[in-house]
Amino acid sequence: MKKDLISMDDLRLQEIRAYLELARRVEDTPLKERAALLPGSIMASMFFEPSTRTRLSFESAMYRLGGSVIGFAEKDATSVSKGESFTDTVHTVESYSDIMVIRHPGEGTARLAAQESFLPVINAGDGSNQHPTQTLLDLYTIEKDFGKIEDIKIAFAGDLKYSRTVHSLLRALMKFGMREFYLVAPEELSLPKYFKMGGEQDTFTFNESEHIEEVINQVDVLYVTRIQRERFPDIVEYEKVKGSYVLDAEMLEKAPANLRVLHPLPRVDEIAYDVDKTKHAGYFPQARNGVIMRQAILLKHLGVSL
Repeated sequence: MKKDLISMDDLRLQEIRAYLELARRVEDTPLKERAALLPGSIMASMFFEPSTRTRLSFESAMYRLGGSVIGFAEKDATSVSKGESFTDTVHTVESYSDIMVIRHPGEGTARLAAQESFLPVINAGDGSNQHPTQTLLDLYTIEKDFGKIEDIKIAFAGDLKYSRTVHSLLRALMKFGMREFYLVAPEELSLPKYFKMGGEQDTFTFNESEHIEEVINQVDVLYVTRIQRERFPDIVEYEKVKGSYVLDAEMLEKAPANLRVLHPLPRVDEIAYDVDKTKHAGYFPQARNGVIMRQAILLKHLGVSL
């Protein structure tokens, strides 16, 4: 039976731990040995939305495992621009590949593809909904930095309303037993209420603020996100909140020595370039971990043991 990776909600804690352990084994395996793991396998890279890190790291991961890549990097380069349906595109591409990696601006499209296709489908981001492969590499980064995930204190800053990376990572950290979170956002971009209300959510504490300075001394990880212009239905609303937060090196002078600043990237203006040279900057190593984790994901979903 095929296995897809669509949402962090679909994974049990032991399954998440298995991804992290497999990524560790991948990183410990010499490059030459990795290159012999997926010879002849073809990954379809189907990106209906712009991407740099996710698309290129998946393609790099496949090539480094000895496989090949076909696909497209924008909707206008496909027959969808001629009126072809999304499902017809999926059924066509599955004839040419062994696994599909899909990014799409529409929420739920990756799950639809998984329901339609007989191939394993990996969700590389569906609108503002989920981004499970980013979450897995974020967890891997945190564990490498701190030696654990449990008991880490984390603050999310920026666009908490539309950020699929925040939504996915928050769900995953809850599975690890984290019960307290720090949230920094303007009211217009606050975390959706369904994360904070009803049922099991009553056991979680959300400390909300509009100023990074108020939380920077209380956490181990500051997870910053850009304010995503492309998610706003009204550009006027974007103009009201753009540039709301800028983290700079001076603000980090009083931060705990072990504080790590993470960001799924791309950044716009929310992290000043002088932060790059501080000991707290963790976002470029985080991006490098993307190749490792996505190699692990490809191996798992193509049924190759390591």
